[in-house]
Amino acid sequence: MSNIPLEHSKHYLRTLIEMSPDAVTIVNSSGEVEYWSKQAEVIYSIPLKEIKNKRISDFFKKEDLKVLEILETKKPVFNAYHQPRPDKHVLISSAPIFDEEGKLIGAISIDQDITNVVKLNEKLTLTTTQLQKLKQQYNLQGQVGPLSEIKGNSIAIRQTKELALKVAKTDATVLIQGESGVGKELFSQGIHEASLRKDQPFIPINCGAIPEALFESEFFGYEKGSFTGAYKDGKAGKVEMADGGTLFLDEIGMLPLDMQVKLLRVLQEREVYRVGGSKSIKVDIRVVAATNSDLKEMVEQGTFREDLYYRLNVVTLKIPSLRERIEDIPILVKSFIEEYAIKYQKEEPALSESALQMFMDYQWPGNIRELKNVVERMIIFTDKATITAGDIAPIFPADIKRELPNEAESEGLLQEKALLEKERIEEALTETYGNKSAAAKKLGISRVTLYNKIKAYDIKM
Repeated sequence: MSNIPLEHSKHYLRTLIEMSPDAVTIVNSSGEVEYWSKQAEVIYSIPLKEIKNKRISDFFKKEDLKVLEILETKKPVFNAYHQPRPDKHVLISSAPIFDEEGKLIGAISIDQDITNVVKLNEKLTLTTTQLQKLKQQYNLQGQVGPLSEIKGNSIAIRQTKELALKVAKTDATVLIQGESGVGKELFSQGIHEASLRKDQPFIPINCGAIPEALFESEFFGYEKGSFTGAYKDGKAGKVEMADGGTLFLDEIGMLPLDMQVKLLRVLQEREVYRVGGSKSIKVDIRVVAATNSDLKEMVEQGTFREDLYYRLNVVTLKIPSLRERIEDIPILVKSFIEEYAIKYQKEEPALSESALQMFMDYQWPGNIRELKNVVERMIIFTDKATITAGDIAPIFPADIKRELPNEAESEGLLQEKALLEKERIEEALTETYGNKSAAAKKLGISRVTLYNKIKAYDIKM
């Protein structure tokens, strides 16, 4: 860079700044705008020709300007949450500019627009709250019952639902553990709907989706004047909004260590302090947390606080993976076929034995979420009345397609095999007077596999 002519350096620097997706503002020591990037024009809807060489305080309230604050403090800030206008949310990094002699000549501000992130988070909370109100209004809980959206009759899922309903009647903190896609949020909502707090708010926080700089204000809210340009009367945080109801902390393992300390204090004291506030606000909340991480291992690694882990781990609800409840796959597939046939206005297709077997044989690392996606693709791309393994092979996960036999040869063989298998199972059940454990032993298969076959072949007991 030292060999680049000075007149060229200026153009290189300008191009570099204009390529930034963030708004860049430079003011001189008097607060007059020396530089206003194109992205600043977009974010704040102020053309360069209107603001150049003008005092920036003529366009914004003085108390809303972080860059003027930097001129006074002469100290940089990084990724600070800021709201320069009621309709704009930004993460600001700002620093003073000094000349060779150490004299202050201005300040630079780089603003990252996070308005959409904040609004999306607020919309999600509002939508969830409205959904809870609608359920209460139409008494859907009474009609369909808590946890009714969780399909399946396997022993594993029945036991998990029974435990969830049992703990729901208490106010105990629940830690829901399970792989991604097993339905942890559905269980958390079901616990709320089965609890004595069902008529109160259910407030979810996805700890993995909130920018780190916003954690504290999202959790605890802020008082009037804490953020320049923010809501004039302050704003309640998610913890305060959940007062009387349930606070659901999804992906709790993603919570930064400093926020873990503050959350622990809330769980112990049952009170919050808004950002910028000195008065405690009492909250009556029930906490349900969920994670697909091994929190115990995180504690050993020092990335999750041991005291918070034990505070959350009062009751642990382990959600079984789809691999542990294979016999539920036909029920889930049928349910999703019905759902997507209605959504895409198609006739509801039937599945051949070979197609169903593909669903049963796959390990489903993405669990129910992955299963649902495969069924949706199947409905979108297949128009046959009966869907075979060959029809769904192109849309099925790659690692099972390699094992797919030639469809023309396999369909007849599979039907013949299925008929013989069904007859053999019926004989074993007759010989053991319907005792499934004894029948499974006689057939040399596990009891889970036997349940699966009985369901698949629609064997009447």
